[in-house]
Amino acid sequence: MATKRDYYEILGVDKKAAADAIKTAYRKLAMQYHPDRNKAADAEEKFKEISEAYAVLSDQNKRQQYDQFGHAGIDTRYTQEDIFRGAAPDIEDILRGFGGGGGFGGFGRGGSIFDIFFGGGGQREGPRRGSDILYELSINLEDTATGKSVELEVPRTETCDACRGSGAKPGTSPKTCPSCRGSGQVSRAQNTPFGRFMTTSTCGTCRGQGQIIESPCTTCHGSGTVQRRRKLEVKIPPGVDTGSRLRVGGEGEGGGKGGPPGDLYVEVHVMPHSIFTRSEDDIILEATISFTQAALGDEIIVPTLDGKAKMKIPPGTQNGQVFRLRGKGIPSLHISGKGDQLVKIKVEVPTKLTERQKQLLHEFAEASGEKARSKGIFEKVREHI
Repeated sequence: MATKRDYYEILGVDKKAAADAIKTAYRKLAMQYHPDRNKAADAEEKFKEISEAYAVLSDQNKRQQYDQFGHAGIDTRYTQEDIFRGAAPDIEDILRGFGGGGGFGGFGRGGSIFDIFFGGGGQREGPRRGSDILYELSINLEDTATGKSVELEVPRTETCDACRGSGAKPGTSPKTCPSCRGSGQVSRAQNTPFGRFMTTSTCGTCRGQGQIIESPCTTCHGSGTVQRRRKLEVKIPPGVDTGSRLRVGGEGEGGGKGGPPGDLYVEVHVMPHSIFTRSEDDIILEATISFTQAALGDEIIVPTLDGKAKMKIPPGTQNGQVFRLRGKGIPSLHISGKGDQLVKIKVEVPTKLTERQKQLLHEFAEASGEKARSKGIFEKVREHI
């Protein structure tokens, strides 16, 4: 399945763009690619693309879902007809302002925006692709370093195996609706003092389907789909982070009327770790050492995501100093290589000293000239008081 482009990118607007800016951008692009004006081979597809983007971004609720979940937030909640229904009057009003014929597929001459996208009112439903599913998965930080396979239990609709999605009892098939002859709509003429008018409405016999099922499938009761909980094994690659979204093709909701299934999107959430924090592909650890270790140097053992490692503490190490363990971080998701482990040193100052320890520290301070320096600083302060 081709990846959908970002709606904001399609319209050429910023994600914080106001409604008026979005409408202006759509008006300009619609005029450029409207098939009645642009005869290029791809004009119709581009026109549909920008119209879908506008239909979502001009609706506050749909835009909020899109901003939070991307295309999965729209595809799992709305059919294509739902996407355009709320925006149809606004889009029609914009296109009428083009002047001339103004229409496409009967648009502006008794048709509607649905004629463009659904070929005659958008009521009849043929085979359609199933919706995508968004599954939120929590994993440990260690899992991001090694990757893992997880088994998910996903509730979803699936195409009915008994009728293969047709909704009709095996051995039978849907019949063309005699009232609308398969169009899903019926037209009626009405004479008025101002002339003869034609009105079009959804067919009441088939409810816009264009077909009727005389013998419904006993498994799905005519819907063509059934509810199931499916266990799926999904491989989580090394390097994922919170917000990473993995696509599993064909494992979404079953398609309607025998259409193809949607996709499954697994959105990853990495749980906080008790001692490590993550910064892109690096991990950060705080290690506590004694005053003596900091002054004289030492070799310590620190935990890593894959075990333990030795690390040298050079003499004179300062509080807050950071050391780097190469290649002990998280594998990069997009390029080869791994991040590093950063070890931030915290020098622990003793709070309780024995008399002998105090005596030794006093001797150390005197030998290092600390008392003389302190006295000199005190004298300088007195001079300025």
